[in-house]
Amino acid sequence: MPDEPAIRAQKLSRRFREVTAVDEVDLAIARGEIYGFLGPNGAGKSTTVRMFCTLLSPTGGSATVAGFDIAHRPNEVRLRIGAALQDAALDLKQTGREILVRQARLYGLRSREIRIRMADVQGLIDIGDAIDRQVGTYSGGMRRRLNLAAALMHNPDILFLDEPTTGLDPVSRARVWQEVRRLNSELGMTIFLTTQYLEEADALADRVGIIDDGRLVAEGEPESLKREIGQDVVVVEIMGDSHAALAVVQSVSGVSDARAYDTQVVARVGGSGSASIGPIAVALDRAGLAVANLSLRRPTLDDVFLEATGARLQSEQAGEPV
Repeated sequence: MPDEPAIRAQKLSRRFREVTAVDEVDLAIARGEIYGFLGPNGAGKSTTVRMFCTLLSPTGGSATVAGFDIAHRPNEVRLRIGAALQDAALDLKQTGREILVRQARLYGLRSREIRIRMADVQGLIDIGDAIDRQVGTYSGGMRRRLNLAAALMHNPDILFLDEPTTGLDPVSRARVWQEVRRLNSELGMTIFLTTQYLEEADALADRVGIIDDGRLVAEGEPESLKREIGQDVVVVEIMGDSHAALAVVQSVSGVSDARAYDTQVVARVGGSGSASIGPIAVALDRAGLAVANLSLRRPTLDDVFLEATGARLQSEQAGEPV
């Protein structure tokens, strides 16, 4: 049915003995949508994806992918999805071309179809001359792109990307973003993207879902979620005890909420944020607290995450060369 969601989950759960990794998640993702699944390590993102990809069985609830039940018709699901997962193993002694051809043959593609798909995939994924080199010579960014290319060889309806840019440098990350946009805009591919990078979800996703401790705690379009926060944010960089600064900032009129993180205090302020900067600076100065920097910004997905979970999302720094 054309209006049926590409992915639907109803009270989807997965328990590992006494640990509940995914706790009654409800989702409905439209065909042709890029959906960002946002959360820290251990929140349940990868477990959810592995269930959608039929690599794990649910212990509760149900889900359909491409219209087929993941528990009762897994083979039908696998034929229609591509998956570039974090723990995908690539044979380092094979060339990129050999890996892509093998992937195509696993899906029953014939020689002529493989040649066509190789040309298509190489046009979408920037692998270049490295396609005929052994994978052991690839950088991390190149291996990520090859893994993505392998997931696309059978031209899937739905693509699952599990933290595709973790550990990559900014240039490599930007290339992956560009490729994701092209797959969605040129092929109409539904993309389910898990990430711990706020800027990635903000830049790519039509909608985001925030998962924390196995539960879906917020969902919506990034801009809509940020508008719901509604208030300007003042960020104070402290040269000293941020908890002492927190008490001072909380006492300032107009501050509706403030929290301390290492050497930083983040405060939400009512009305005009610019009107609150002066009183905050004066209060900190009177308290004898040195301020390294004081800035004003609009709400971000980090603020949405903070509002939904009570914590900030800490992302590791990228750093592996392309």
